[in-house]
Amino acid sequence: MWILFAFLSATLLGFYDVFKKQSLRGNAVLTILLLNCLFSSIIFLPMIWYAPFGGWEVQKYIVLKAFIVLSSWICGYYAMKHLPITIVGPVNATRPMLVLIGALLIFGEKLNLFQWAGVLLAISSFLLIKKGGKKEGIDFFRNRWSLCLIAAAILGAASGLYDKFLLSSPAEGGLGLNRLTVQSYFNFYQLAIMLVVVWLERRTGVQDAPFQWRWTIPLISIFICAADLAYFYSLSMDDAMISIVSMVRRGSVIISFMMGAFLFHETNLKSKAIDLALILIGMLLLYFGTIDA
Repeated sequence: MWILFAFLSATLLGFYDVFKKQSLRGNAVLTILLLNCLFSSIIFLPMIWYAPFGGWEVQKYIVLKAFIVLSSWICGYYAMKHLPITIVGPVNATRPMLVLIGALLIFGEKLNLFQWAGVLLAISSFLLIKKGGKKEGIDFFRNRWSLCLIAAAILGAASGLYDKFLLSSPAEGGLGLNRLTVQSYFNFYQLAIMLVVVWLERRTGVQDAPFQWRWTIPLISIFICAADLAYFYSLSMDDAMISIVSMVRRGSVIISFMMGAFLFHETNLKSKAIDLALILIGMLLLYFGTIDA
């Protein structure tokens, strides 16, 4: 059952990336991120009454999660603004590879033959995308926006491993926190942090662009909240494997690729389509491997 919620999260996450790209084009990055945090907090406000607070012993872990996720988002938002979505999506999909390494080392997860084949196909596609980026003048280790993208991927992988620790039961080596508690309070902590960040940006006068309101901005929050609900529900199940959930969730690249082609009219699509096919096959192998497991 948890794998189905992982696929649902991936679908919602794909549309989240599209709305984010549309909102960020020529716009103020940190202001949009602040609004995202505000709308997400409003969405989860009713749920906070049903989520146990748990005291500082619980909340301190959620505050740390807020800092990790927000750092990843800041880097990822800047990368999304300045790079093609057909590059950003696949590079973001390197997160499961990092999560896999962490899951094997920290949680002792084991993969079967189908799952390993899916992971290796996905990794191969990521390497091809990195090579294809040079055709668009993007050197991943010299371009500052691609470095932001790499940082976002690393921090996102750390967040995924941390989520598994927070939500798994004590018998599974985790804290067993309530998923609504984590998601509800984490949004409010992010909002508080972003209020300070945007205040500092305005005070120092370093805003990257004037802010423009777009109807896609609130949709960022709606779709990321829905995607995270499905994601957290998947991870809260004791038999859920963080390496597989994270890999499937990156299947959102399929939607972002299609929108990059038809909505944003991005280039170099033929070579990227091969990479996308490898990712899709990898997702299917992971799914069948999970059924067999």
